[in-house]
Amino acid sequence: MKPTLLIVDDEPGIVETMKSYFSPQYDILTAYSGQEAVQKAENQPDLILLDINMPGMDGLTVCQTIRNHVTCPILFLTARVESADQIIGFQAGADDYIVKPFDLDELSARIAAHLRREQRRNSPSAVRFFGDCAVDYSARTVTVCGEAVALSRREFDILELLSLNAGQVFDRERIYETVWGIDGEGSSDTVMEHIRKIRAKLAAHTLHSYIETVWGCGYKWNG
Repeated sequence: MKPTLLIVDDEPGIVETMKSYFSPQYDILTAYSGQEAVQKAENQPDLILLDINMPGMDGLTVCQTIRNHVTCPILFLTARVESADQIIGFQAGADDYIVKPFDLDELSARIAAHLRREQRRNSPSAVRFFGDCAVDYSARTVTVCGEAVALSRREFDILELLSLNAGQVFDRERIYETVWGIDGEGSSDTVMEHIRKIRAKLAAHTLHSYIETVWGCGYKWNG
């Protein structure tokens, strides 16, 4: 059974181009307005490609309207590249930004990556134990010595990446691209700050250092 994409854009040419390109891989739903997008979202697609700049109900409003009712990734299609606009979009519930004009092959790779991540998150409960630390990847929770460690979404994403690949060294750029996406507006300093916070939260419960710095190379999980 093929995953379902909902493609939303008020420009019929863009919708038809994407529909033609993605039809061999996915079942396609289309919408040409915000109001129609909200209706089509009732079909629970596996991923939504959503244009921001539409007359009437724009993409931000659509996202805010449906976000509590659909759990699938929502990728904004937009000509806006200002970081302030991206922040507003992420706050509205978007998972990624695709800047127009975009390359269809790159967009395809981005869609596939989001669907793989979603499939992992929806898989049956997978828990790994590292000494006194237990990581539940489906529930997205971490406990140390039986006590819950409160991590933000990005912090858990980093811990997930490192712990699932224990012993493998990841440089800051690779961590950033994996967790934030290749179009993220941050830098390696962002990764450093998040890892500092993860370490501090884990250190409140254990003396063991789970994230090791490999000087000149990056970080690895030391389970």
